[in-house]
Amino acid sequence: MSVRARLRCAELTLTLATFLFIVWVVNGAKIFAAGTRPNVIVITIDTLRADHLGCFGYREIQTANMDALARSSARFSHAYTPVPLTLPAHTSLFTGTFPMATGVHDFAVNKVPSSAVTLAEVLRQNGYATGAFIGAPVLDSTYGLNQGFETYFDHFDFSHLDESKADRIKRRGDVVINEALSWLKRTPRRPLFLWVHLYDAHYPYSPPEPYASRYRGHPYDGEIAFADAQLGRLVSFLKETGSFEDSLVVLAGDHGEGLDEHGENKHGFFIYNSTLHVPLLLKVPAATPRVVRDEASLVDVMPTVLQALRIPIPASVQGHSLLSEILGRPASGPSNLYSETFLPLLHFSWSQLRGLQWRGLKYIDAPRPELYDTTTDPHETKNLFGTRQADAHMMRERLITILHRYTPASGAAPSENGLTDPAFLERLRSLGYVATSTGTFADAAGKELPDPKDRLQVYELFWEAMEDGTHGRYEESLRKLREAEKVEPDSMPILLLTAIDYFQMKDYQPAIQLFSKILVLKPRFAAPHYYLGVIYAQSSNIEAASENFKRALELEPANFSAAFGLGAAYLKAKRVEEAAAAFQQTIRINPDYAEAYTALGEIYLYQHRVDDAVVVLERAVKLAPDMPVAHYRLGQAYEAKGRHQQAQEEFRRGKPTDSSSHP
Repeated sequence: MSVRARLRCAELTLTLATFLFIVWVVNGAKIFAAGTRPNVIVITIDTLRADHLGCFGYREIQTANMDALARSSARFSHAYTPVPLTLPAHTSLFTGTFPMATGVHDFAVNKVPSSAVTLAEVLRQNGYATGAFIGAPVLDSTYGLNQGFETYFDHFDFSHLDESKADRIKRRGDVVINEALSWLKRTPRRPLFLWVHLYDAHYPYSPPEPYASRYRGHPYDGEIAFADAQLGRLVSFLKETGSFEDSLVVLAGDHGEGLDEHGENKHGFFIYNSTLHVPLLLKVPAATPRVVRDEASLVDVMPTVLQALRIPIPASVQGHSLLSEILGRPASGPSNLYSETFLPLLHFSWSQLRGLQWRGLKYIDAPRPELYDTTTDPHETKNLFGTRQADAHMMRERLITILHRYTPASGAAPSENGLTDPAFLERLRSLGYVATSTGTFADAAGKELPDPKDRLQVYELFWEAMEDGTHGRYEESLRKLREAEKVEPDSMPILLLTAIDYFQMKDYQPAIQLFSKILVLKPRFAAPHYYLGVIYAQSSNIEAASENFKRALELEPANFSAAFGLGAAYLKAKRVEEAAAAFQQTIRINPDYAEAYTALGEIYLYQHRVDDAVVVLERAVKLAPDMPVAHYRLGQAYEAKGRHQQAQEEFRRGKPTDSSSHP
């Protein structure tokens, strides 16, 4: 073919692509002209491996609803999460940014900054009703992803939940969908943005019937099948109300699951594709369904949605729109497939991991770096770092470039190897870590941190021990912790979990010794002070209890449990005014803590402040309708007010507490 002919062919191809895009815009304009922009429905399914869905070729499961949605969507066969952890993955999806931009690298101890611009905020500013329905406490509004949502159904009771285990507590998907459908039915305003988060596939796997029997021996698949059925309920409602066809629908996994690949049973410890590869389906009204083989990242979802709606994309967004690929046009540019996990560093004092995929290569920056050819070795089993040094060097340079590009400026010029955001560096320094000239981290003594690959056995023993302790198998938990301690002596999480096991067994002497040892190793650690406060309060050493509770509050001002413990200790010592002040502080920290309102109400009754008692006790029973003592104390308050009928009703619903706790 001559050069002129090839140019003519290229012109025709370009003209056809432009024509198709114009047709889509015109059709889209017709949809929007019906009165409003289309509804936006985002469904995220936690811990969902792409290769465990029927639409991705898995034949051992029935996922009819996801498969049907895939047939009406653009299915991205190579989509990846930046972080294999729930909170940072969702933060990237809903802000279109990498963790360096928001500082959200981890779960439980992070919060989305108010300065971050979320998809919900942008859509709400553009007239959308916004609602979110959440399946796990790790996405509770405490962590900041509620920004922009008028309705945010989380409602998790953190007063009885250790936040370090927040990622293990589930709300079943049928409950989440029930709430979402109820909101849809009572929300007449259109357009609307709905986010539904289904957490069922997250460990522990315990699918309800008939999925438990149907997938006996494969409970993870059973949980996915149950989540698929809940998705079906939502889609059926949208179709019944005539809104499905014209809705923009996104379905995404936030991360995968190890399932023992690379020795990782769950997720968050490594950044192999077993936990990074996720399903991503995007149904845009009037777009032809197709399979898109171009690589994509979860940070690309927000700009894609906004471009499809013809809403300006905020300057803060770091992902790029996938709309061209959805419409069958050439990609507007490659996605940046950056990945990281700071879980080993923040929880175990081992090295963090950061990686990059590009043109069939996968590089993982670690004390012992890794390089894989994912085209010929998709399961990442053959490390080529030693034999392809030039490729490894090139990939590391690309990784550093991306980190510099997407890390916010700190006011000082970044060093060549400044590989994380300034606020996060400050946090790491406060934990005793320092950045080295190689871009890795070392402890305060300058010793470089272990490679997670060399601590996998310790990590798995730790989580097995935590599982045993959660189920009351404390002796078995302690046995595994002693085994782990042989490899990692003076490991903070191992010492802490061992101390907590003794605490739960009410074997307080070794618990006190271990908590005290932890404070020698890490003086600014709030948790040991809290537990010591509880132990000393139970042994009536009120002075030691109050000092530890106060220290815990100094180190962790949001620790409402420490404030409540301080109040209880003061109350036990008959220091009533100080107890009341501590309970008031508890309420300021956590306005939904019913126990604090009840305790304050008891004090007000003792002080004959009956009107004040009624106010706080009515709040207590509203927050905790099943708390008998709150009802009983409210009955006493009503009786003192002469409201005898109401008092009798509350007495029937309650009972008195042990008189030893009264002032």
